[in-house]
Amino acid sequence: MKLNRVAVTGMGAICGLGNSLDEVWKNALAGKSGITTLERQLTEGWPVTFGGEIKNFKLDESLMSLKDQDRFDLFNQYALHSADEAIKHSGLLDAKYAPGKIGTIFGTGLGGFPHIEANYRIFLEKGARRVSPFFIPSCIPNMPEGLVSIHYGFQGINFAVASACASSAHAIGLAASEIMMGRQDAMITGGTEGVITGYTIAGFASMKALSKRNDEPGRASRPYDLGRDGFVMGEGAGILVLENYDKALARGARIIAEVVGFGASSDAYHITAPHPEGTGALLCMQQTMELSGVRNEEVGYINAHGTSTPLGDVAETQAIKKVFGDHAYKLHVSSTKSMTGHLLGAAGGLESIFCIKALETGMLPPTINLENQDPLCDLDYVANKAIKKDIRYALNNSFGFGGTNSSTLFKKPV
Repeated sequence: MKLNRVAVTGMGAICGLGNSLDEVWKNALAGKSGITTLERQLTEGWPVTFGGEIKNFKLDESLMSLKDQDRFDLFNQYALHSADEAIKHSGLLDAKYAPGKIGTIFGTGLGGFPHIEANYRIFLEKGARRVSPFFIPSCIPNMPEGLVSIHYGFQGINFAVASACASSAHAIGLAASEIMMGRQDAMITGGTEGVITGYTIAGFASMKALSKRNDEPGRASRPYDLGRDGFVMGEGAGILVLENYDKALARGARIIAEVVGFGASSDAYHITAPHPEGTGALLCMQQTMELSGVRNEEVGYINAHGTSTPLGDVAETQAIKKVFGDHAYKLHVSSTKSMTGHLLGAAGGLESIFCIKALETGMLPPTINLENQDPLCDLDYVANKAIKKDIRYALNNSFGFGGTNSSTLFKKPV
């Protein structure tokens, strides 16, 4: 069976670096940190009081009424916001695809935790009858794609992926597969997350997973640096429009990139720690390269999972070196989480966009706060300043608790 090619025709993004794709990318290339002291909530008594929090966000009322904005958790609103940007960017609404041939698959790691936390407080303090009737629809993981499908009338496949911090990367791979197999002509995909709350911060901090640099939040996320002490919570969405390549060309769409490979694997090792030799990460990168048929030396850039944890950064570096051999020292690797924080289930969506923008613009975003490089992390991590480099292929890595791994390879259109 001949597989269809998969084009990327639209993108939308929101995170601590900005509320639009252009703003996010501009600030990423400038090496700006989107990590600040938290402002939306009172943080007295919290072990960590900073994160990649989105500022000055207000969802357009054409996408959701003000009344419904009070009812639906933030991760739904971020998804609608960035999906609308991506759809407009792609010109998809002018395409002649049947409604049943346009689908939505998003990834999210935790769902609507702010509403879970708020309604549980109401339940304890005021009783069961005061819990909102919108509580469940507001927070279930598949509601963002449901809202996007309802708003635009897309009647194709519609479901959520919840695989921790690999969620949106898995979603992109599954969405691409739907097009490859011919079941869908277009897919809205990526991820969304909005779980910066006292409850979630307390949970991650209790695991000793978070940086606690409360006095210098902008310098807290420092992948590959000897002083790294954990990841930083982020929030936002990264949404792509994927289309059947030939049909996108036929309708005159601008093709930004092509999805040419996707891999997934399991560490089968530990519930939270990566395999120290990066075996699971190695397997999914190998799968991706084998499916694509691309030679290792053709890959110019990797947007790494790079969370700024002592174990994770070393394990991924080991895996990259095992997969790419000598070429590992010639390609460029960066962790944009140094600027955005870790968007958890939305990380793969946003970081896939960074890969695609690197292909499109010939500019590679930096790893900031890299001041004293760990000798065990000995690759070129685009330290502190973006570089100009014309590349043809870019790889995104996303890994999650439970030992779940995903890699996606993107190609610059010829």
